[in-house]
Amino acid sequence: MIFPAGLCGEPVLNKTCFGIDYCSKYDHTDNYYSKLKHYISLAGILTSIALLNCDAAAGGPLLIWRKIMGIQTANIAPAGRLTEGLELLALHRITELIGTAVHLETTLTNILKVLHDTLRMERATLLLLDEKTQCLTIRASCGLSEAEEMRGVYKPNEGVCGQIFQSRSPFVVPDIHSEPLFLNRTGARSSISKTKTSFLGVPVQVNGEPVGVLTVDRLFGMEVSFEEDIRFLTVLSTLISQFLTLHTAIRKKEEILLEENRSLKARLHGRHDGHFIIGHSKPMQDVFSIISKIASSSVTALLLGESGTGKELVARAIHEAGNRRDKAFVKVNCAALPETLLESEMFGHERGAFTGAHATRPGRFELADNGTIFLDEIGEMPLALQAKMLRVLQEKQFERIGGSKTFDVDVRIIAATNVSLEKAVAKGQFRPDLYYRLNVVPIILPPLRDRKEDIPALFNHFLVMSNKRNSKKLSLTSELLDFLVSYPWPGNVREMQNLVERMVILAEGERLTLADLTPDILASVRDYADKMKGEAVEGQVVEKRGRQSLYDIELAEVKAALKRHGGVQVRAARELGLTPRQMGYRIRKYKLSRFEGIY
Repeated sequence: MIFPAGLCGEPVLNKTCFGIDYCSKYDHTDNYYSKLKHYISLAGILTSIALLNCDAAAGGPLLIWRKIMGIQTANIAPAGRLTEGLELLALHRITELIGTAVHLETTLTNILKVLHDTLRMERATLLLLDEKTQCLTIRASCGLSEAEEMRGVYKPNEGVCGQIFQSRSPFVVPDIHSEPLFLNRTGARSSISKTKTSFLGVPVQVNGEPVGVLTVDRLFGMEVSFEEDIRFLTVLSTLISQFLTLHTAIRKKEEILLEENRSLKARLHGRHDGHFIIGHSKPMQDVFSIISKIASSSVTALLLGESGTGKELVARAIHEAGNRRDKAFVKVNCAALPETLLESEMFGHERGAFTGAHATRPGRFELADNGTIFLDEIGEMPLALQAKMLRVLQEKQFERIGGSKTFDVDVRIIAATNVSLEKAVAKGQFRPDLYYRLNVVPIILPPLRDRKEDIPALFNHFLVMSNKRNSKKLSLTSELLDFLVSYPWPGNVREMQNLVERMVILAEGERLTLADLTPDILASVRDYADKMKGEAVEGQVVEKRGRQSLYDIELAEVKAALKRHGGVQVRAARELGLTPRQMGYRIRKYKLSRFEGIY
């Protein structure tokens, strides 16, 4: 709030500010100041620093400040005006800190630093009641070392701070050397050469209940009375209590959001067979079964499959389903870094171990201690590094680069590769002993073309997420869904996710159609169809290789789903990831009826 011009002694104003009629520059009655104290927020008063040059005797903001706070206004000395100006300046800086606060302890420390820099108050401390120990501990200070802060612990009934806390009243010690209640437990005042040091403290209260104590030392002249200091510290304690209240409210909201996030994850966990993975096909059910069996153990798992089949998602599902779920899940891509950097990334390095190692850095194995480390593209790991990896697997020990200290770690290792490690071993590109150590429980992730019954549910999931991100409500046509089922998906699930995002962003209509696909995808499907047709002509029919046509696969899945759900189309459609309309389309397409023994 900026004070109206009339308050600085200039023309009479007939305007209302916060419900107060400014009739005259001299109409400063008790009723007027009572209303002013009620309506003007403290933060508003602080923004009037620009008006500090106004004549206090003529009714400027300093005079108003004194009357609001109950200070005598007669015979204001120049020193008093200077002190008041410093107090307003300090409060202005403090409110700016609170307005941009992010971290609680850092902001409180900066607030106390303002007291030292602006008002020359020494050794300012803020003690708050610890909920666990029920003791007053220093949460922020200015002028104390870390060791001195650690020593500053008081019971609620102990010393001057305890008396302030229990009585909920300010306390002044004119000379700390003659006050038996002053404990000086921090030891910060032992080196003071002054013969007389004053100590001031005020309680910090939230909703009328004490939560802490704000204290300062006074070392300079006595032209500033203790009464004025206590009054200023009381105002500051009110600001701090409001800041603590706001911080507590924000923390509670964060806890609520975290709980809601955990609840949503739990719902998603249960929706997709408890593994955060979408898939109802037989190959994926086999994968889920293995995850459930090994999750509670610490056995090493090796994920095998093409790129884009969701190996990282399966690794995280193993971690989340096990007893290490509350510990770290650390990822390392063995193909993304050169050999020298990869070793440093995995095992860490000591300062000066090589050029550019300006500081000691822990590796990923240290960060994953008691948790899980996921080694992606393990087949690309250099041979020299494979020997160190073998030692970690066998002995759970390693050394940092340039160091001699041996570190013990308890880490669950999940490795993944899209190449054949058996062929790499035969070519001498991968250590056989490491391969056997990793291949304890192999999990083969099926490519998307071998789990076509999961395609509708997967596509719908990515479509819902993309619609949400891009603020759209797109759906897809049945022709496009049929095309997606017949597409070979060389890039697997990752290709589908990227395709959906591109289609949603570039779509012009309200429904996705074949026209929204890229030309290269359409061309690849034609090539795939021609290849299948050519094989059939040459006598290499798909059925002879133990495979079925897409028509037969979909027909069998629809029949089986209807049979499992007693002919209830809605339930069968939900299981297959289809809408009731899409299910009805397929029933008509395959000319299904109850007389054919489907139900």
